[in-house]
Amino acid sequence: MHESSLKYLKCPRCSISLELEKLLEYTEIEEGFLHCKKCKLVFPIISKIPILWDDFSNYISSRKVLSGRLYRLATTKNMKHFLKSFFSNIKFKEDRTHIENRWTKIYQNSRKSKFYSTINKHIHSLPPSKLGVEYGCSIGIITSQMSKNCNYVFGIDRSFSALEEAKKSNKKNTDYVIADTFSNIFGKLNFELVVALNVLEIMEPEPLLKKISHQISNGTVIISDPYDFDRGVNSVKNPVDEKSIRQLMRNLGFKMTSKTKTSSSIPWNLKLHSRATLNYKVDLIIGRKSD
Repeated sequence: MHESSLKYLKCPRCSISLELEKLLEYTEIEEGFLHCKKCKLVFPIISKIPILWDDFSNYISSRKVLSGRLYRLATTKNMKHFLKSFFSNIKFKEDRTHIENRWTKIYQNSRKSKFYSTINKHIHSLPPSKLGVEYGCSIGIITSQMSKNCNYVFGIDRSFSALEEAKKSNKKNTDYVIADTFSNIFGKLNFELVVALNVLEIMEPEPLLKKISHQISNGTVIISDPYDFDRGVNSVKNPVDEKSIRQLMRNLGFKMTSKTKTSSSIPWNLKLHSRATLNYKVDLIIGRKSD
């Protein structure tokens, strides 16, 4: 974690500023804690990645394999003691670690998909931005490109293995945070560029767009999706389609760019393994809002 990120991050429960406790630092914070003095919550930073989850117990309870990995990654006595005492009281349930690790590898193998180059062209056609964020950033393919057009950019995801890969880019103006997209880790902060790609099957579309709308007063949102709601079965109650998502965005004050007023079919090819590829046709929507 870059220490410069601290001025942007807030407690996900009460939205007040956090205090940093450094345990290990080289070019950035390798290990440490973020403290909320009001809620008395403690958020660990491990392998440069802050875990800003409102309920760390809930996050780790569905990631038993990850809990062991975090303990092995911890290098200071203070962090190992914190994790050991914390994990001893957790009742573990279904483990998501394997599926998150699998999708990390899939995205690594799919970097050359035409989809990403198409999104990159759209990003670089926009005016420079002071602050940007990508929700559901995974291994940071697009977040890394956003950093070329933003003074500072955040990638938000819930997969630790994906953010480990994303952090390898070592960009000084880019940081990655484990957080729930719907939590309020940025308080009332406004962004000029918000990106959320192919996540509408796993994040409720209308609340997601409302959250993004609150974070943009003068800027751009880039949304895409293949509308494969079977992929995120049981996670979304109110699916959208090409028409309803555009209407929803208009209702929130966004104007569609001329090239994305109607639906599109951008190839998004995901290499599952050496013998299987998942081929999607993705719809792209770019909306702009001004004061």
